[in-house]
Amino acid sequence: MATEGVQHVALSLTDHLPVLVVLIPFLAAPLVVLIGRNRLAWPLAFIAAIGSFVVSAQLLMQVGDGDVLSYHLGGWAPPLGIEYRVDAANAFVLLIISAIATVLLPYTRASIRAELPERHIALFYALFLLAFSGLLGVAVTGDAFNLFVFLEISSLSTYVLIALGAYKDKRALTTAFNYLVMGTIGATFYVIGIGFLYMATGTLNMADLAERIADAQGNRTIHAGFAFVVVGIGLKVAIYPLHLWLPNAYTYAPSAVSAFLAATATKVAVYVLMRFMFSVFQPGYTYEAAILHLIILPLAILGMFAGSFIAIFQNDFKKMLAYSSIAQIGYMLLGIGLLSETGLTAAIIHLFNHAITKATLFMVVGAYVLRSGGSFYANLEGMGRIMPWTSAAAVVGGLSLIGVPGTAGFISKWILVQAALESGAWWIALLVVASSLLAVIYVWRGVEVVFLKPPQDDVDRREAPLTMIVPIWIMAAACVYFGLATDVTLSAAQAAAEGLFAGPLPLTVEH
Repeated sequence: MATEGVQHVALSLTDHLPVLVVLIPFLAAPLVVLIGRNRLAWPLAFIAAIGSFVVSAQLLMQVGDGDVLSYHLGGWAPPLGIEYRVDAANAFVLLIISAIATVLLPYTRASIRAELPERHIALFYALFLLAFSGLLGVAVTGDAFNLFVFLEISSLSTYVLIALGAYKDKRALTTAFNYLVMGTIGATFYVIGIGFLYMATGTLNMADLAERIADAQGNRTIHAGFAFVVVGIGLKVAIYPLHLWLPNAYTYAPSAVSAFLAATATKVAVYVLMRFMFSVFQPGYTYEAAILHLIILPLAILGMFAGSFIAIFQNDFKKMLAYSSIAQIGYMLLGIGLLSETGLTAAIIHLFNHAITKATLFMVVGAYVLRSGGSFYANLEGMGRIMPWTSAAAVVGGLSLIGVPGTAGFISKWILVQAALESGAWWIALLVVASSLLAVIYVWRGVEVVFLKPPQDDVDRREAPLTMIVPIWIMAAACVYFGLATDVTLSAAQAAAEGLFAGPLPLTVEH
């Protein structure tokens, strides 16, 4: 029987969009290596990113009304075959990833050439495309083991991208190794969890898993599998205190890599957590609800404050933004832990708003690094007078990070406060406001250094090149636009939350 609301795959190009969104950058990566010319590497990567962005936008339009696209690889129907499944939730995530990559790639031209040797430019773009396609694959797949495969594709390429920062700072090598160890542990936990689920249900398709788990409530093997999956993905999300890999990874990676990872990698991991908690498992079950309320919620609140407190005392702009990300991840997890549709909406819209905010700020830091040679506050003194356009974008990003009205960051926190009040947890609403006030302190420290101190004598006194300024301001303008025109992102987030909160989707059995 065909499932109502599910569109089945035909042979037209439009029906192949769920696989094309991943295939375009995945095929472009080896093409960049085979051609081996640095001059052609960037155009190929940029064309691939634009292609994925166009496909992602088309997919979001197709599923915006609550439809679901099901694509069966090789014509093998699930649960035996691998299914790519697109609904409002992961279509929104696909759009975030592809939009960030498309805007960021022009920025990389000047940034990467300043931070990497010429012979590794093509290698960088090949790795970037692999990480990009891996993240897209994680979002689009409907198969639990195939998700692991894409997770490893993105992770392995990310380890090397971070290690490339060793050309400016050798600490990038130990950072990449630490991330590899932590990432491997997380992946191992996830695979063990999937193994438990397969042992108990005999399937790896997420929709089929959801149906069989619903029929096997109280099964301890399934409970163990759920716990392993949460811990494994929690390491990828950087849930406090499983965050130890994140600060140095963002700090010592090349600036363009920091911007891409901060805007996309943890957001995809948060999506995976939501997908398992709401589509594969049912949070109404006592065991899953207990994990959300007794573990995820307290750790989210702890991360909100711990990340902000540590960010206040940093002397490196990149590391301050990295610890700030831990606090912002806390907001997303808080929305999930509230176990309501409004809370889930807040978490999903914060995926988008935090992505554009952190992309703005990390690109700003990369522009500072290009002219000053470092991201320590001592290097950035007085840069507001030397680089006024870059510094103005930094202010916009900082205001969005705080959550000032009129910026995208305000919308996320406003809906999160609404979700807390709807749940009767007024004290959580107060904690959200209090943690936002901490953001004022560390953002002000950056503003003080950049604008209120005299510049160093040995600083390159030029504004960032246009190829960096334009992407920075596209993201900065997005922080303001989506803080004022909230209908677009809010309606997409609400549709995604409704789909996730409705529970598992029915299994598609026809091609």
